[in-house]
Parts: sequence; structure tokens; C-alpha cells
Amino acid sequence: MSISKLELKWYGKENEISVEPRILVEDSSLSNNDKIDGYTNNQTLDNILVHGDNLLALKALEQDFINKIQCVYIDPPYNTRSAFEHYDDNVEHSTWLSLMSPRLLLLRKLLADTGVIFIHIDNNEYAYLKVLCDEIFGRKNYMDTLIPVMNPRGNQANKYIATMHEYILVYAKNIDNVKFNKLELSDQQKKEYNQYDNVKGLYYREMGLRKRGAGSRRIDAPNQWYPIFYNPITEHISTNENEINQDYVKIFPMLSNGEEGRWRWSFKSVEENSEQLIVRKVRRGQSFEYDVFQKDYLTEDKRTKIKSIIDEATNNEIATRHLKELGIPFDNPKPEGLIKQILEIGSSEGDIVLDSFLGSGTTAAVAHKMRRRWIGIEMGNQAYTHCKVRLDKVISNQDSGEISTEVNWIGGGGYKFYELAPTLVKVDSFGQPIINPEYNAEMLAIAVSKHEGYIFEPHDSIYWKQSKNGEKSFLFVTTKHISNESLEHILNSINDDEYLLIVCKSYDKGLNNFAKNINIKKIPQSLLKNCEYGVENYNLNIIDVSNFEYEDDSND
Repeated sequence: MSISKLELKWYGKENEISVEPRILVEDSSLSNNDKIDGYTNNQTLDNILVHGDNLLALKALEQDFINKIQCVYIDPPYNTRSAFEHYDDNVEHSTWLSLMSPRLLLLRKLLADTGVIFIHIDNNEYAYLKVLCDEIFGRKNYMDTLIPVMNPRGNQANKYIATMHEYILVYAKNIDNVKFNKLELSDQQKKEYNQYDNVKGLYYREMGLRKRGAGSRRIDAPNQWYPIFYNPITEHISTNENEINQDYVKIFPMLSNGEEGRWRWSFKSVEENSEQLIVRKVRRGQSFEYDVFQKDYLTEDKRTKIKSIIDEATNNEIATRHLKELGIPFDNPKPEGLIKQILEIGSSEGDIVLDSFLGSGTTAAVAHKMRRRWIGIEMGNQAYTHCKVRLDKVISNQDSGEISTEVNWIGGGGYKFYELAPTLVKVDSFGQPIINPEYNAEMLAIAVSKHEGYIFEPHDSIYWKQSKNGEKSFLFVTTKHISNESLEHILNSINDDEYLLIVCKSYDKGLNNFAKNINIKKIPQSLLKNCEYGVENYNLNIIDVSNFEYEDDSND
């Protein structure tokens, strides 16, 4: 008996999409490169804002960013009646899953091996999404589900239960290598750890080495009753009675009631870590006595793990008011404080953060303020009216709301604005596939290099070394006819251990056998099998269940 794997099935799942690897074209009039002093990480050129269908955009990013994204946060459209008001439940679920599956597959490819993805969703599709993500990312890479309290009063519009929360599924690309941080220090920690050790380069607080509270008497731990020797002149601390002189004082762990106490550290620990100890004079009654304190360093493990239920900084009303103050009203944007916590645990300064459902631009705005590099994709007109406007205000320091004060934001940085190029192959008036006339020579060369798996990197002097795959394999794309003479010219300059693929509109008959290390293909014919062309958005891949015949599996 064969055993099949556990997986989620829905209408249309088997209809795989072959997405065209479009190129991105910068619109320099919309880019913002106003980098100012004080902004680090060379983020002016590393931040990317893309307008276009997010599945096409993710495919366009695949070659350059595969295995490079440290943190993905997405807030996809929830499958609610407002989103799919014309479809019944069966079609609704299938449509939504068909929307999400190819995007998640691409996002997984883009994630670094240490990377993590956060997927924000409500209860309409949470259960389906969890099973789908188990299938795509692997169940072992499921880290947990965060539950942000988005509506403390509860949604009174719900018929039965006033829902307060939503869900954020958290998956690692590889659980064995994932980089996952703790939250930033609390204000109380920053206040307590207010001294600095120049040698260790760490902040610290002083904690009494004498044990306090329960189990603090000598009889509770006899081995931790011993003298510590201290020289008030040299400030030297020792446990070795043989090396001391009359300048040293002997300090025992005496309790405030006069009883013999004990130290928190063993004799050996004091001996090996005496540089972490400080002796102070403290008041005891009417007199002063010496006491020993430990430098408690503010190390990474002192930071707090994020809790599964997040009930702070999740107020949508604050986020809505913030955007209204910026002049870009948007219904129910995600709060910056919530995204800040996610980026704290999922990334570090300089890492690349990606949001392919950018919405009002919150993820990019928070990543920018937190000095992460970012990529934001938005298909709607709000890429111009919301995302760009908001990010320009962040850069010019006109955004003082939400987390700006908390992260000491002073403005700066920049980004490049990209549009998706049109489809590479069109059908002419005779029904024949042709190269899109909107493509110039360079656009064509870049596009074909993506299809063939090459990196567009023109050589300074050798024209046919236009794109490369490794050190010895090259691609040359041209709209000119390749003749016997032109190929002879290339053959005179190519080494025996080099390989060249030529992609052109036409060539002399028999040239494919001209040289063993040169291959020739015709465009667009050689590209037609690669993917589907002419699709401008994959927003709703509707599956109509009325067209399906149901199998009777009652006897299974």
C-alpha cells in the first residue's frame, strides 16, 4: 500500500502558473535619493519600492534576491465577504488559496537560510493557511503563532463572538539555522544598566554578591561562607590569603541582623571572575562597612522573548490617526509598534526586509526608521498615493509619529522606485508571437538573460560577453541577423574553455554546428515554452467549481 503525504487540496491547485520573469524599470522621477549625513548602511540604493502585481514582482526579484531576504512580513488580503462578495464559500476558499500558494513558494525561495517569514491573517483562512504553510515551508520549520490583540473592545459586528485578535504565523526557512532575536531592552532595563565597562564594552548594573532572602544563612550553604580580601588603596580583590598584607581588609557575607550569611558565588567563581567584582562602603546602622558587588552585564540573553499574545502597540486607531496626520488616510493600517516588534525579532540593522502586500507602506516605513534595507511591493494606485508619499515624509523627517521618537529617527536614506516592464512577448495582428516593440536592446538583453539563467553584466570591451553564468559561460542577445562572417569574428576571440549562447532573431542555416562551444537560439521561439506571456495581474485566479465533476469516493 502506497502512502501519500499529508497536504491541503483545493479546486485549481493542480493548475500550476508559469510566471514570466519580468524585468524592473526604474522611474527616476519617483525615486528618492536624498541621502543625508547620519544615515548608515548605504540604504539609498538598496531600498526598493515596486509598483505592480506582486506575483510578477516577486518573480522579477527572484534572480537577484534568491536566498537573500532575512525577514518577510506580509499582510495579505483576508478572505472576507468584502473581498470576495460575489462568490460562495467553496469558490472563495479555492480562490484565496490559489492567490497565496504561488506567492508563498516564491517568498520561500527569496528567504535566506537564516530567514523567517511572518504572515498576518484573521480567522477566516488561518486554519487553511497553517496547513498550506506546513506543506510549503515544512512543518518542522513552524516556530509559533503570534496573537496580536487588534481590537481590545472586541468586534461587536461579529454575530456570535466579539473577536479581539488576529494571527501571525511564524515560519523559518531552516529551523536549524534561523536567526531569531529577542526584543529590545525595556526602559527599566536601560535605566538600571547605567554604568559602562570600557574593557568589556558592555553596560552593567551592580548586584550585591551577598545572598539575600530565603536560603541566605551560612548553614544553608556552608561552602559559600569564606572571606574576600580587599585593598582600599589599590582596589585589588583577592581570595588568596597568602598574597595579602596589612593593607587588605577581610570581608565576610554578614547579614543585616548580624548573623553569618553566604555569598551567591562559590569560592572558585570569585577566584576566576574577580575582575567582575566591585567593593563599596555601605551604611550598616550607625557605621559603614565594606560589601562586595557583582557587575551584572547587559548581555544579549537579558533581552526579553516576544510573547505569543501581543497586547501592546497593536492599536489600529493610533495607526489610523497617524496616517491621517500625514495626509494619507487609510482604513485599519497595521500599527508601527507591532511591525517594530516583528522586525526586532526577525532582523537586524542592515538586513533586507520584504513586504509584498505593502498596503499603506507601514513595513517599509518601520524598516527604514530601524535602519533595515527594505523591498516593498504594492500593485494598486496607493503605491503612489500612500507608500511613496509616506516614505518621502519618513526620509525628509516629516514623520514624527508612532515609533519615530522611540528609535530616535532624524530622517535620511532613500529608495528607488520601479515599475514592472511590460510582457516580453506579444501577439501581432497576424496572430504571431513577436518581441514587444516597447523593449529596447538593453531591456531585451536583460530580459532574455533572466529567462536563460544568466546575470546581465556587460564586459568593458568584448561585446558578446554581455551576460554571464559563472566565469566561463556567456550569453549574447541581439536583434541583428547572425551570419557566418559575424560568427567567425566571435570564434576568433573565444577561448576553447569558454561557452557562448547566442539568442537572436535570425541566423544563417547550419550555424548551430559551427563550433562545439557556441550555441544559437532564435527569439521569440526559444522563449515561448518558458512561461506564459501577456498576463498583467494574478490578483484573482478564480476557480469556478461548477465546471468540475465530483468523483464519488463514498466507497473509499
